[in-house]
Amino acid sequence: MNRNLLLIASLVVLVAGGAYLFLARDGQPQMTEAGMTEAGGDAPEGANAGTESDAEGASVDTSGVVEMVRGDPDAPVTIVEYSSFTCPHCANFNQGIYRQLMENYVETGQVYFIKREVYFDAYGLWAALVARCGGPERYHGIVEMIYAEQRRWAGSNDGAEVADNLRRIGRRAGLNNEQLDACLSDRDMATALMEVYRGNAERYGIRSTPSFVINGELHGNMSYGEFEQVIAAAAGD
Repeated sequence: MNRNLLLIASLVVLVAGGAYLFLARDGQPQMTEAGMTEAGGDAPEGANAGTESDAEGASVDTSGVVEMVRGDPDAPVTIVEYSSFTCPHCANFNQGIYRQLMENYVETGQVYFIKREVYFDAYGLWAALVARCGGPERYHGIVEMIYAEQRRWAGSNDGAEVADNLRRIGRRAGLNNEQLDACLSDRDMATALMEVYRGNAERYGIRSTPSFVINGELHGNMSYGEFEQVIAAAAGD
């Protein structure tokens, strides 16, 4: 991790008819982590709460970054997913295996599931700002829409077009233009999100997406059958 993680948050561009954040100096999305790739630590202990220090030692208030969770926090197994909204492998996981895990493990009280975002680029960060704009109640539904339509909203090299695509998803989820403008222009929240991501990536050794921390052990992308085996072992079955 390095100080370039915060570069995106330092550049704000306002667009007529809306607002979006974090274009690089050439007008293209700024990559945040050149060493990370898209690939096919411990159970969380308030990792998103409080104040953390950025790469230059400055204090960043991360207390407003809410954990997005599903299931029973007292379940014997905790799975923390680390995914990027612009990662095709993450979209495949969320459109397939994730739904099976929800039905067979989370809804039955066997697994507590936490979603955490990874930011490869500006587009992924914008998507996170939109997904979080409706709060925890709407987050998971918006995430499903973002992943289901990933090729359509993220396929352009025009940042304004991508931002407008994300705004359309937000409106379909029940958010209005004023809410979306406020969320997409919230530099403090964007900086806090990136700082939480940076801290988690360092803490748990996240180097690819999707990655999963299951009861404290890091795993890469897996088939549903492999998840079943890991969950059974973590539960002591």
